[in-house]
Amino acid sequence: MNHPAMTPPLLTPDLPGVGGRIRARDEDFEVEEVPSYEPCGSGDHLFLWVEKRGLAPEFFARTVAQRLGTHPGNVGTAGLKDRHAVTRQWVSVPKECEPRVKNVDGGGVRVLRTGLHTNKLKPGHLRGNRFRVLVRDADRGVSPDPVLGRVRAQGLPNFYGPQRFGRDGGTVDLGLQCLAGKAPRRIRPFLFRFALSAVQSLLFNDTLGRRMADGLYRTVLAGDVMAKWPAGGMFVAQDAAAEQLRFDARETVPAGPMFGKKTYPAEGLAAEREAAVLRDNGLSLNSFGGFGKLVLGTRRHNLVYPDDLSAGWEADGLRLAFTLPAGSYATVLLREVMKAAVDDEPAAPEDDEGDV
Repeated sequence: MNHPAMTPPLLTPDLPGVGGRIRARDEDFEVEEVPSYEPCGSGDHLFLWVEKRGLAPEFFARTVAQRLGTHPGNVGTAGLKDRHAVTRQWVSVPKECEPRVKNVDGGGVRVLRTGLHTNKLKPGHLRGNRFRVLVRDADRGVSPDPVLGRVRAQGLPNFYGPQRFGRDGGTVDLGLQCLAGKAPRRIRPFLFRFALSAVQSLLFNDTLGRRMADGLYRTVLAGDVMAKWPAGGMFVAQDAAAEQLRFDARETVPAGPMFGKKTYPAEGLAAEREAAVLRDNGLSLNSFGGFGKLVLGTRRHNLVYPDDLSAGWEADGLRLAFTLPAGSYATVLLREVMKAAVDDEPAAPEDDEGDV
């Protein structure tokens, strides 16, 4: 599959990029979790602040469990982190594992500190991720400042990165087969779930991409579903002019559809546009029925405002630093700055850090 929503429009198509390449070495791409909370110092769960490199995220919990002599189901994480990177994140394990913590170190994994807490870590228990990325072979004659300035002023389109869709869109193709009741007979449950989610992600990108193409990126439409920024409840924009003022003040953002049978419904013009996306992709809301809790549907911020966004030249290239909310893709920002294909690994099937 080669759907245009897999390579969505840029916010800064008129501004030059620095080119270059990422992930030449693991240490060129650093990701550090911004947790929702720190361990409180007491409880039945041991939190490990772990640094890893070169370890595929789908094997991470299993590796930690084996080294601690516990079941993989006892290992909790808030989100999965890239393989070809240096990453730091919290991991929770049963308190009884404490005497064996030293066994975790080795093979690209290090425990940096520990603490006790009252609950197990679960997916989504994080505020965001802090990135430090080195772009090698970048063009020093091109300043990244105009691109970063526009992103700061207008927000970053919250597209899903290409890794979400699998190589050549294979995961989306599989998801469409699943929706049509034509999935392979022996598909693994986690891959089934991930493939359905890939279709939702593609449709979100398609909806937002059309909005940008029509010059509506920073415009509140009648009937838009709005979400409080940076987090909070959703509501329908009944008075578009009044809600435009709140959006401009960064109190709210429009929230695009992750289609499912319980997606918070838009109204009016916004609902018509969303229905057109489904129709043009040969789907309807009924396509998402019959899958239990797998595709209930939700909403995702159309754009996010990166924190601590900066860039500076180093001996080996351009160093970018920024913090994004959980579930947002660094590769989307890198594509704006580089104006080049951002080669990245496919997301792990279990990698679902949650949406708005």
